Amino acid sequence: MKLAALSLALALTASAAQAGPRGEDGRPQSAREHGAAQATLPWKRDPFPSTYRPLPRQDALIVDATVLDGAGHRFEHANLLLRDGKIVALSTQAIAAPAGAATIDAKGRWVTPGIIDVHSHDGDFSAPFTSLDAQNSDVSEGSDPITPNVWAEHSIAVQDPSFGRALAGGVTTLQILPGSSNLIGGRSVVLKNVPATTVQAMKFPDAPYGVKLACGENPKYNYGEKGRFPTSRMGNVAGVRAAFLEAAEYRAKWLDYAGGHGKRPDDDLKKDTLAGVLAGDIRVHWHCYRADDMATLFDVAREAGFHIDAFHHAVEAYKIPQLFVANHACAVVWSDWWGYKMEALDGIRENAAFVDAAGACVTLHSDSPWLGQRLRLEAGKALAAGRRAGLAIGPERAIEWITLNSAKVLGLDARIGSLEPGKNADVVIWSGDPFSVYVKADQVFIDGAVVYDRGNPARHPRSDFELGQPGMAAEAE
Repeated sequence: MKLAALSLALALTASAAQAGPRGEDGRPQSAREHGAAQATLPWKRDPFPSTYRPLPRQDALIVDATVLDGAGHRFEHANLLLRDGKIVALSTQAIAAPAGAATIDAKGRWVTPGIIDVHSHDGDFSAPFTSLDAQNSDVSEGSDPITPNVWAEHSIAVQDPSFGRALAGGVTTLQILPGSSNLIGGRSVVLKNVPATTVQAMKFPDAPYGVKLACGENPKYNYGEKGRFPTSRMGNVAGVRAAFLEAAEYRAKWLDYAGGHGKRPDDDLKKDTLAGVLAGDIRVHWHCYRADDMATLFDVAREAGFHIDAFHHAVEAYKIPQLFVANHACAVVWSDWWGYKMEALDGIRENAAFVDAAGACVTLHSDSPWLGQRLRLEAGKALAAGRRAGLAIGPERAIEWITLNSAKVLGLDARIGSLEPGKNADVVIWSGDPFSVYVKADQVFIDGAVVYDRGNPARHPRSDFELGQPGMAAEAE
């Protein structure tokens, strides 16, 4: 199809998305496909379904704890009831323990929702890291700048010991993303942080897929140094726009076919993912640092008719918080990474606190297995920076940066992220204030099952890589 016709198809898609109703999260509702006849649309298929099953569990009543519920509240001497894998009740009044439930005395300890890492490479940038991985890592498909056809779950080594380390740090849910070498790097996958022998057994059932994109220096240099497109920031933008033009045409053909018109289009794995983005079914996670780049890409998304759920890293988000508010997007940031390359030069420690104070969504992420073990300390550092800047931020607010806000980024806030009745019983009991460096996770529950218990070595999940090593043998004695 000629460029003019492609532009017309894109304009019609964008116009329909902007003219129709939008949900509270800003996603274009009119872009979603409806009807049983459209169940065969390729971007709606899941050929690799979750086989996750909750681990054996016992109902539990946690009593006399300081509770941060993830929804902005702090409760002293509170009681929390977990039953059938769900949060049933949270109260400062007495709660009767059901028959057969375990009672856990949490006096002097703190309780929070399970921590959610929305940007992890555990499993696809797996430890132990070898010299061969430095050349050809499983985290990125380096053969082309546009690879929405690849899926992170097909690279994941479930025996990566980083999963267990993160679990000991209170992380119950992770989004595993492709790397940032490409303009469009491929699909993400959301995992429950449970021991498993297959990635399907870790997949969060019915969690929306995401797609990873990247702007700025990484794709520009990764391909420019090879003499390939793109070699500039304008090339980055042009490449993304062209990919969505083609996806809009592809999606239109499938919608015609689902409506009983025309012949069945050929499947195209690249365009499937991007068509799912245009339909609002696949969430957009964009690696980006500079404020001017992010502002441009908000415009690109508006032109193409899709919604950006989050900019990741977002080192200069504090410069444009109003754009995050207007576009219903979240800034996914570090507490203090800055200056290690030019586009990170203007990073400040107050980034998260300033974005939050402006009324925008913010969350902390790891991007590395080391930070993935200490996300609650990342939130603590961001909290401290905000306080030094004069902002009155309480722990009940800062915990949202790694729980409920993270769940919103993943489209899972109706199921996880806070200790509200009816939600999954993903819970952490801490030895004290979780933002303190002197505190550790005592017990971690996923769907009401104790997956980690600091005082019980039998509940310390071990990777195959660690079996038989002297340090692990000593711990088991």
